[in-house]
Amino acid sequence: MADKLHVSLVTPEKELFSGDVDQVIAPGTEGEFGVLANHAPFMTTLAEGSVVILDGDKRRVFNVRGGFADVNASGMTILAEHAEEYVETVH
Repeated sequence: MADKLHVSLVTPEKELFSGDVDQVIAPGTEGEFGVLANHAPFMTTLAEGSVVILDGDKRRVFNVRGGFADVNASGMTILAEHAEEYVETVH
């Protein structure tokens, strides 16, 4: 089994997501970035946009406004000023 990245997505109100996933794509203020397991440590501020969490064939999208992302040996923590899960509707 391939390595997984532990991710937590937290707002001031609550934790919206916590789990082990394949990849996260997020909107940094310096540009969009992707994180896989065993990524080099870094911290960045977040821009308004979509955080995409990918695990196998599962895809979850959270719209965020501001905050920070911290990647370290334990995984990735996203501290968002505001976030809500985007749910696609099928017509």
